Amino acid sequence: MPEGATIFVAAVFALAGIVKGVIGLGLPTISMGLLAIVMPPVEAAALLILPSFVTNIWQMWTGRSITDLLRRLWPMMLAVCLGTWAANGLMSGSGKGGATLLLGIALVLYALSGLATFKFAIPAAHERPLGAAAGALTGVITAATGVFVIPAVPFLQGIGLEKDDLVQALGLAFTVSTVALAVNVGAEVGVHRLWSLAAVLALAAAGAGMAAGQLLRHRLSPEAFRRWFFSGLLVLGAYLAMRSVG
Repeated sequence: MPEGATIFVAAVFALAGIVKGVIGLGLPTISMGLLAIVMPPVEAAALLILPSFVTNIWQMWTGRSITDLLRRLWPMMLAVCLGTWAANGLMSGSGKGGATLLLGIALVLYALSGLATFKFAIPAAHERPLGAAAGALTGVITAATGVFVIPAVPFLQGIGLEKDDLVQALGLAFTVSTVALAVNVGAEVGVHRLWSLAAVLALAAAGAGMAAGQLLRHRLSPEAFRRWFFSGLLVLGAYLAMRSVG
């Protein structure tokens, strides 16, 4: 990898790690969105797998026992995997610019959902079927774009989890999505690409950024930070979508 590209990749993952450290999400969204400016989405996804897996394991195990969340969310987690694997090939087989267009649209939708002021609650009686549906759709979008936040994040925000449990549930969902995506990307570009020197560099940068973000969390206004984050994603997603059809 050229020196300039190496610096860019490190900066992208450091920024993504900082955001994840502050608000508990954003690493795949930022890294895929920014890297897609300079490389095909499937190549960006190959760099994403290792840092995403390690940082999400870190987040998933920071909190109470994960067993209760697994019992509650297993239909969603299973559906994420099945949806991702069923849609294997969409990221590289959707035509020229197709994957980038889908990525841009996914970022815009995620940003709009984050900026929206309304809140909704999912009744306990509907949680499992809606969780399975949300998981399957998230899996398909993950396979096409490498971003695994829509509609998984709004669903998890709507089932009434406490703040710490929500952060842990996001870590669980993102870990499962990363593993499912790794199967697809490994089949596309080769498993060895998931453990390349560039991926290790991305992991180091993301880990350093996440540690810094966790320190910043106590000094920043989380709500103000979220508004800036989602506003930036909205601009990035719109740019990617317009560029892919231009």
